[in-house]
Amino acid sequence: MTEIATPVPASGTVLMYSTTWCGYCRRLRTQLDSEGIGYEVIDIEERPETAAFVEQVNGGNRTVPTVVYPNGSAATNPSLAEVKAALAERPA
Repeated sequence: MTEIATPVPASGTVLMYSTTWCGYCRRLRTQLDSEGIGYEVIDIEERPETAAFVEQVNGGNRTVPTVVYPNGSAATNPSLAEVKAALAERPA
């Protein structure tokens, strides 16, 4: 399978693949806002070409939120604590 490139967010921020109707996505955005963590949202329904990346990291499923961290790793439906821990990790 060909790996699909995705933008890498700036240090201290995340990139969130989302949809407008996803309750988990809304909850995570609210939590990120309350913690002052920056993020960019990519709606996979408004930009269907981006859904291929979500499918790639989720075993063929369009599971959102899919979050990309500055180190290039991705997580599916992470908790706020998981996001904070990933952002606190130092690159090797």
